[in-house]
Amino acid sequence: MNETSDFQEFEKMHEEQLPVPKHKLHDWTHFAGLYAAEHVAATEFVIGATFVALGAKTMDIILGLLIGNILAVLSWTLITSPIAVDTRLSLYTYLNKIAGNSMSKLYNWANVLIFTVISAAMVTVSSTAVRFAFDIPAQLNWYPTNIWFVIIVLVVGAVVVSVAIYGFNAVTEFSGICAPWLFVMFTSGALVLMPALSLDVLGKTLPSGWTDFLSIGNQSIWTGVDSNGQSGIGLLEVIGFGWAANTITHFGLIDMALLRFAKKKSYGLATSTGMLFGHYIAWIAAGIMGAGTAVILGKAIVELDPGDVAYYALGWSGFVIVIVAGWTTAITNLYRAGLAAQAIFSKLSLRKTTLAVGFSMVIIACFPFVFSQILPLLTYAGLIVVPVGAIVFAEHQIFPKIGYTRYWSKYQNYTHSLPAVASWGLGLIFGFGLNMLDVMSFYYLFIPTWFFTIIVYTLLASKYGAKEKYPEEEAKELSQKENIERFQQKMADAEPVFIKDSSVFSKVLKFIALASLGTTLILAGIVLFGSADEAAYILNRETFYTYGFVCTILYFVTAYWVMKRGKMTTI
Repeated sequence: MNETSDFQEFEKMHEEQLPVPKHKLHDWTHFAGLYAAEHVAATEFVIGATFVALGAKTMDIILGLLIGNILAVLSWTLITSPIAVDTRLSLYTYLNKIAGNSMSKLYNWANVLIFTVISAAMVTVSSTAVRFAFDIPAQLNWYPTNIWFVIIVLVVGAVVVSVAIYGFNAVTEFSGICAPWLFVMFTSGALVLMPALSLDVLGKTLPSGWTDFLSIGNQSIWTGVDSNGQSGIGLLEVIGFGWAANTITHFGLIDMALLRFAKKKSYGLATSTGMLFGHYIAWIAAGIMGAGTAVILGKAIVELDPGDVAYYALGWSGFVIVIVAGWTTAITNLYRAGLAAQAIFSKLSLRKTTLAVGFSMVIIACFPFVFSQILPLLTYAGLIVVPVGAIVFAEHQIFPKIGYTRYWSKYQNYTHSLPAVASWGLGLIFGFGLNMLDVMSFYYLFIPTWFFTIIVYTLLASKYGAKEKYPEEEAKELSQKENIERFQQKMADAEPVFIKDSSVFSKVLKFIALASLGTTLILAGIVLFGSADEAAYILNRETFYTYGFVCTILYFVTAYWVMKRGKMTTI
């Protein structure tokens, strides 16, 4: 068989249906930026308030979130990343090799729905900031009550779709620009509103030390009493919340779609930028910002929307952060939804499926209920996806170690794998059954569900042919893998090579961008450490609002310019 006939099969396939080629792999900085931007989201304002409403205590928040988010990083690193790097496939494509076409389509439809709704919720949150800026009434019903709000959603959603349809590179580039700025703004917001809390609790603008900070936290933010006046959640629940918040992407293996581009398995550790800042520092900062805004407005923290909190913490930059933070999360999730849809409609390109899903997402985003229900959605979505992640983990990692055959169902030419379908169904019954019986905290249900599904799938697969050997089929699989690598090398040889831009002008632009971020932090520090009394605090805060917004504009202009110049030169 000649090379042309070897490659004909692959030339008819879309890029996303093949393993990621070596020349398109990325280093750890791409994933650090991607996860930082995705997990420093507009919902952090909501989740920050949620911990207050749930009645967590200050030390439980500080210790519990640290432990929970470290466990999440380890889950990506030890469970998701190894399978993603081994296969170079998204879960949507890889599942078809394991469970057959029927289950894959059912599962991918579930993912299209889940990630479309998550993206829609992020667009709705971003739109609340624009609503606030233009004095459009708050949307408190499940349906929109103002035509201008709908128009805002359409415009904000159009940006999300425009970036997502260009694929993984566009997503990482957008995230790479936004991530450093999001770091700085969440940190600055906490610094700017800490004096308001300190004045309210201690009668002075600056806490004297750790003891004063704990006093502010215990009396004004994380009081240990929930919104109903009852004793709140404890350390174990906070740890579980931090760990379980992203079970859909690590234990559920959805982030194979992103980590398949990683050069090394260890790049799973790059998720720490999202977890240890986005889901640790940003959640704490959001609690401080929410409590500070509540003091300024004389409202309860649970009565505030992200637009309120962001404005009083950051001024006009606050509107930008809610919009950008919503965009970065919405774009990544829309990319996932597009991949799932493309796995269903394999004859269509990723751009077309993402565009179609994006259209649906924008329509859904017009209805505010998706935002108000985002936390239950994330929690239940995780429990739906985790059993499938367990099935894939068992087949990929456990079967070779116990002498079973990977892809046994494919080798038998099954259109669907009964053990996989049954294991998913039994896993759902087991997980939601435990929830109904209330035998343990909901946040930890994914752990027994994951182990239960692995055991069930392994036992069922052994009865249906996983124990058997398929030497001819395995040889064909290996031959196809080698042909794919040769085909991709041929494609790589024809692609242009980009030269790193090292011009003086680009270095100047990069310096201005970084200086803008540094100046923003300095201005926020002056608000906290340079306000001798309440009058000085208000004056410094207004100065931060003004010049912080100037720095925001300057940063995005120069950072985007640097990114575009880096693409200009090829050989």
